[in-house]
Amino acid sequence: MPRIAVNAQALGQFVSEKWDGEIVPRLTEYIRIPCKSPHFDSRWQGNGHLEAAVALAESWCQRQRLPGLTLEVIRLPNRTPLLFFDLPGESPGTVLLYGHLDKQPEMIGWREGFGPWEPVLEGGKLYGRGGADDGYAVFASLTALLALHEQQVPHARCVGLIECCEESGSYDLPAYLELLAARVGTVDLVIGLDSGCGNYDQLWVTTSLRGIAAGTLTVEVLTEGVHSGDASGVVPSSFRIARRLLDRLEDSASGRILPTQFYCEIPPERIEQARQAGVILGATALTRFPFAGRTKPMVASPDEAVLNRTWRPFLSVVGADGLPAIQDAGNVLRPRTALKLSLRIPPLVDGRQATQELKRILEADPPQGANVRFEPDQGATGWSAPPTAPWLARAVDEASQAFYGRPAVMMGEGGTIPFMAMLGKQFPEAQFLITGVLGPRSNAHGPNEFLHVDYAKKLTCCVAQVVAAHASVA
Repeated sequence: MPRIAVNAQALGQFVSEKWDGEIVPRLTEYIRIPCKSPHFDSRWQGNGHLEAAVALAESWCQRQRLPGLTLEVIRLPNRTPLLFFDLPGESPGTVLLYGHLDKQPEMIGWREGFGPWEPVLEGGKLYGRGGADDGYAVFASLTALLALHEQQVPHARCVGLIECCEESGSYDLPAYLELLAARVGTVDLVIGLDSGCGNYDQLWVTTSLRGIAAGTLTVEVLTEGVHSGDASGVVPSSFRIARRLLDRLEDSASGRILPTQFYCEIPPERIEQARQAGVILGATALTRFPFAGRTKPMVASPDEAVLNRTWRPFLSVVGADGLPAIQDAGNVLRPRTALKLSLRIPPLVDGRQATQELKRILEADPPQGANVRFEPDQGATGWSAPPTAPWLARAVDEASQAFYGRPAVMMGEGGTIPFMAMLGKQFPEAQFLITGVLGPRSNAHGPNEFLHVDYAKKLTCCVAQVVAAHASVA
């Protein structure tokens, strides 16, 4: 099909008005909904927050005037709901657009007057939990298609999968993929809006994602706490034993992960992309995080920072039980210490095997015979994109130039989107445009998460232009 040029100025104006008039107000409502992912809200069914978020998105989608659009909320028993839409197209092929509506928990440290469920629009940034990660995705996806419809620009059939389990590892998604396999059919372009950007000056295309092996390490040494003056020196500290177990995984001086099975060879193409991204990012690759005081980064060069956070394993202790608040802490030798561990693994390391290996390493030969157990709760394989087709490379660069005035950049990301590995396996011939709005200081999962509204508007325009370009080659 001959390519019909998109009027970039008209597209930008339409998208901007849609964002200002409808999307920002809807996202403001969405931020107020504490729709935490099932891992963080065991009573999600009774609380109804995920259903409220889906209802909000469904209501907005139903009001959009897209001829032929069908929309459905699918609910499998005891699984989080999934919003599915299907829009017929004029050109061959199928484009799949992906996002999610579940959120991370609150986290402490929000600025005064801000909060996870208190939306605040300040300086062009919409603060609050989930707006950027990534409640905006369903609104941006349909707006991009609406913009093409306004200009009568042809596109392929477009289907949307908006899930509610991503922050818990997308464990509900395979069941929906199986259920919808015949309806979705063969997909030749996947667009995912749950990733990040290195700056707010150009389009960033995610070429890889790390996997994750996560769970809770528990060390028990007593059946109840005892006076530390009486027991210390006789009863081993559960914290010290936990520390020794972590030493099996991590060099505490450098942060380097010790077992070689958590590594993979980094493809030369990804090393070169990291080098190029490092040149563009410069010092911001190191300074983009809110370091406290004189804290220094773990590396000195931008390209090594990119590789560390995209292709190398690193451990984070993201939670703890058994440690009373300081104001409540008496001189007691505690009976147990529990640490929630999050091990990010390279894209090509199998997440399930890594999780099993993590359990084996931590539970083997417990120091001083302590009760040690590791309970996995998340294991996901990362993803590395197939070689980018020339048409897609050209389309993303042209889109970035049209709406940001700078070329597109390809770079890996350090987070995990389990859906990408699932789709990569299910549609091995598909091309992928994985991108997002999570840039410097946007702080997904942490306090003061924000959505950069102007960047999101331009990203929406880029999605529209890439969908239009796909129609000319499908």
